[in-house]
Amino acid sequence: MGTVIEVADNYLYYIVELCTIIMELFGVIILVFTAIKSFIEWLKKDENIRLHLAQGIALALEFKLGGEVLRTVVVREWSELGILGAIILLRGVLTFLIHWEIKNEKNEIAQNEK
Repeated sequence: MGTVIEVADNYLYYIVELCTIIMELFGVIILVFTAIKSFIEWLKKDENIRLHLAQGIALALEFKLGGEVLRTVVVREWSELGILGAIILLRGVLTFLIHWEIKNEKNEIAQNEK
């Protein structure tokens, strides 16, 4: 019975690690795509570049945050949990600030259209 639990634990560990890497890869891909798209919009002198860039960064951070939350499933020591907690807190604060910036940018765009 003990070996079955150890094997299941190892499978869970590898599955979570793989899913974490995939989620973080999605975050990186979204961030790079958004940067390239924003640069093209900057060349075209698009008015909504800041809004689009902020939305892309927020989405990328959400994927990175999801990867960190998923990583907490396989944490084995309290020190690792503390470090992950700090990373999650920092990314959460960044996400909150970016969403606040998006809201302000949308309000500014709405006021300029009136």
